[in-house]
Amino acid sequence: MANIFDYIDWRGDLLISDNKFNEIDNLILSRLAYFPFDGLLDNEEEITIEECYKRYLERKKIGRILQKEDEDLFPALSKSNRFSKLKITQYINKLEFESEKQFSAITIIMPDNTIYVAYRGTDNTVIGWKEDFNMSFSEYVPSQIDAVEYLEKIAKKYKSAIRVGGHSKGGNLAIYASTFCNEKIRKRIIDVYNNDGPGFCDKVVESKEYQDILNRVHTYIPQTSIIGRLLNHREETTILKSTQTGIMQHDLYSWQVINTKFVREELTYSSEFIDNTITDWLKEIKPAQREKFIDIFFEILNTTGVETLSEFSSNKFTNALTMLKTYKNIDDESKEIMLKTLNAFFTIAKSNIRMNKPKINFRK
Repeated sequence: MANIFDYIDWRGDLLISDNKFNEIDNLILSRLAYFPFDGLLDNEEEITIEECYKRYLERKKIGRILQKEDEDLFPALSKSNRFSKLKITQYINKLEFESEKQFSAITIIMPDNTIYVAYRGTDNTVIGWKEDFNMSFSEYVPSQIDAVEYLEKIAKKYKSAIRVGGHSKGGNLAIYASTFCNEKIRKRIIDVYNNDGPGFCDKVVESKEYQDILNRVHTYIPQTSIIGRLLNHREETTILKSTQTGIMQHDLYSWQVINTKFVREELTYSSEFIDNTITDWLKEIKPAQREKFIDIFFEILNTTGVETLSEFSSNKFTNALTMLKTYKNIDDESKEIMLKTLNAFFTIAKSNIRMNKPKINFRK
């Protein structure tokens, strides 16, 4: 089995200008958006990945690495002929509790006269996950608006053709920004890459702008995808093989590659079951009730004082007790909303278990 590290070994000596950009290059650049660039470059500065990694080492690795594999990917890219001389610029990173927004993006200047705008997916902050949950009842969330503004700003500065991409929520932002940016900018977009990112509400997928960008969208999901099948999708989807199981397949380091492509696979029954259950649940629970349920849940979670999911995991027993005590003390109306919403989900899940294996459908 091979992943993106093997790809860098295979193709790392081949320049993008000589060996054209492909779907694995897209995945690597979408992961680049997760790297801790804070304090390493000024907004208008253009520096190579190689130079950026040198600064990272000189400043004693400041910044939070979100996944342990990133510690190996950063130097691997800095030593690779294919990636080391790519220039990065226009890094932005926002975390705003009041507006419930987590947004980060970076632009990569490519040697084939294009730019790749990479949006970061959900990090491990509680506020980042709250914003993701908000997608289940909101027409848009704050980071989607920022994604449009960022793309339009970049497109004004750089007049080349544009690729846009991201992993997880970053893939959702890539599609949303490409859909609702200025029409002249939209015409310059040649590819949009969604790597296991969630979909959208009905209003978005039924819009003229969404239909206009649809034939340029490339969506990739692992065979037991959960995140990448949430909400509505209309684009063609490529199913790929992951070596992980369940929701851990969302980890792009587990995605299998061969040469310049992902190893193709078929959706599993468990992915279909979860997707059907969540879809039916969203139909059953009105947006207003979803909003109340999510607000109450995160209000209880916030009583633990944690700001990241890793903090919760490190002391989960104590945090769970705090949440349980908080739940006991919330008002009866809030308890009723929580119970009704959860009961509806489990009732639908039991019903779907009894059903025969559903026919696989790549679109909703």
